Amino acid sequence: MNHERSMWDLWMERAKPIVPVIVIDQLDDAVPLAQALVAGGVRLLEVTLRTGAGLQAIAEIKQAVPDAIVGVGTVTSAYQLEDALKQGAEFAVSPGCSSDLLACAQNWGGPYLPGVATPSEVMRAREAGFRYQKFFPASAAGGSAMLKALAGPFGDVVFCPTGGIGADNYRDYLALSNVFAVGGSWLTPKTAVSAQNWQALTSLAIAC
Repeated sequence: MNHERSMWDLWMERAKPIVPVIVIDQLDDAVPLAQALVAGGVRLLEVTLRTGAGLQAIAEIKQAVPDAIVGVGTVTSAYQLEDALKQGAEFAVSPGCSSDLLACAQNWGGPYLPGVATPSEVMRAREAGFRYQKFFPASAAGGSAMLKALAGPFGDVVFCPTGGIGADNYRDYLALSNVFAVGGSWLTPKTAVSAQNWQALTSLAIAC
């Protein structure tokens, strides 16, 4: 998808190649959390649908934090994608890729990262037109070694690995030729969020 490719390329020029996987338990935390990450230079924000506050958090961040590029994560159905787009989500990420979800993302035409863990899944997502993909769960599915193996037969596919990625190893993933970004939750530790220690999140973002 040309639009998909051009948008990711544009965003990578404007933002760090880090996509925090954000879980919002309290809606009041959404905007200050996003502001803290953006202040540290992390602008691609994946707000997951793991809690009931996810959709509204996307809308509030979109309105209050204009420098953020707000996406939706943990999308497991077409109707979830449609709901998130109505709230202003600019990109979408799923842990896997069903036929309905791939079709919905195709109809939308925006930046979507289907979740893949095997060569067959990579082929399926690529046949649907998605050459930017989420490799998940990265560490459990073979980590860097698996990504290196996928680079041979799928030289035109690039990945955003998530799952088991943190401050100690994310640079190793970014060093791979077929990795354009990494995702993880280490930038939003629950202890800091619960304490509303937003400066801690900014410091973590600056450090990456």
